[in-house]
Amino acid sequence: MTEAIELLVREGCHLCDEFLLDLSLDHPAVIAGLRTHDVDADAALATEFGLRVPVLVVGGRIACEGRYDRAKVAAALGL
Repeated sequence: MTEAIELLVREGCHLCDEFLLDLSLDHPAVIAGLRTHDVDADAALATEFGLRVPVLVVGGRIACEGRYDRAKVAAALGL
C-alpha cells in the first residue's frame, strides 16, 4: 500500500484506543506507516471533525469513522 494512511484521534478517547488496537491486530504492517493526528492540536481538524473520532483516512478519503469496521478497513486498504 503506497497511499497515505492517517488516523485522526483525540487524547483520552477510548474509541480511538480501541480502533488503533484493532487496526494493529488485523493489519500490523500498516502500523509502521500510520500517521496519527490529534484533532485538538489542529484547529482546522477540530473544526472539520469535532467529536467524529476516530477517523481512518486512506489516500485522502475517509475509510471508517467511529467504531472499527473490519470490512470497511480491509476494503479501503485494498485487501
